[in-house]
Amino acid sequence: MRWFIALMLALVMVTPAFAGEDPYIATVTYLGGAGTRLSDISANTWYISPKHVQFLLDEAPFLGGGNTNALKDAAMCYPISGTTAQCEAFAAQPGPVNQPEVCYYSTAPWTGTPSDPGLRNAKVGAGTAGTFEWWVRLSKTPSSQINLVLECGVLKPNTFGSYHYGAIELCAAETGERIGDGICTRNEVNPGTNPLIIGALPKITAIAYPGPYNYPFAPFNLTAFKNPGAYNPFSGVNLNNNASSQLLDANKFPTLTRIVLKACMDKTIITKLPVTGQVNDIGDVEHDLQYGDLIYVRLDIPRGNTVDIYCNQQSLKVVGIGETWF
Repeated sequence: MRWFIALMLALVMVTPAFAGEDPYIATVTYLGGAGTRLSDISANTWYISPKHVQFLLDEAPFLGGGNTNALKDAAMCYPISGTTAQCEAFAAQPGPVNQPEVCYYSTAPWTGTPSDPGLRNAKVGAGTAGTFEWWVRLSKTPSSQINLVLECGVLKPNTFGSYHYGAIELCAAETGERIGDGICTRNEVNPGTNPLIIGALPKITAIAYPGPYNYPFAPFNLTAFKNPGAYNPFSGVNLNNNASSQLLDANKFPTLTRIVLKACMDKTIITKLPVTGQVNDIGDVEHDLQYGDLIYVRLDIPRGNTVDIYCNQQSLKVVGIGETWF
């Protein structure tokens, strides 16, 4: 019996803590006030593969909400320090969210009604400066690096009006593309010429804000790993912009935060898991994140943009591995 008890004690001592780590996917599904009050579990699954649907969560109840709109508002719209946004949200400039889902292919003409399976989009057209912004609540406490997954529709200029839902099969584009004369034409380049126009590329900013169950830390920018790369973002004990990493702040680093978006395809930016006390490249201090915290992402589209970009509330997904709240 003594040997049995000793064996059991040994097993208890070496068994790691089980906190329920599993994948999560968070996106903007909840729109407070007069909007539709939904949680991630009610995301439009046209944008999410069947195997990923199981990783969507109903975050309103565990944030303290319930089945009524008032309770959900109170839970999902917890005030966020340092920002006017309190709810999950999507915003765009300069246009309203009234455009079709251009990633949907159909031979039927567009009638102006939401007949496609996607969501309404906002558009920033070629030659126009604009922004897309997302505020996404974390549905789990992150325990892995945090992936920011962007997927927007990108077409050559003024082509949806001509080809409607067939445009994606004829005129798909990527940001920074060199557009040729005529419609749906790409300019090819010779050796030694960059096929991308650097000044036409979107720039990305990402910031973490405290939610209802975390210490009220000062908001800080996330740091992205360069992929592929050496995955060593440190210089001594501090984070630094180097060959392996980049702080995601388009205002402070306008030439180093550019990204390429390809029509209707995922663009994944891997950000380092924040750690309490870690100092980043601009001297801000990170803090461990908890479920209910808010991730803010902004895309700045320059006036030199060469393509039409369509994004909606679910064009950003915050993805990772996290721990349950119980």
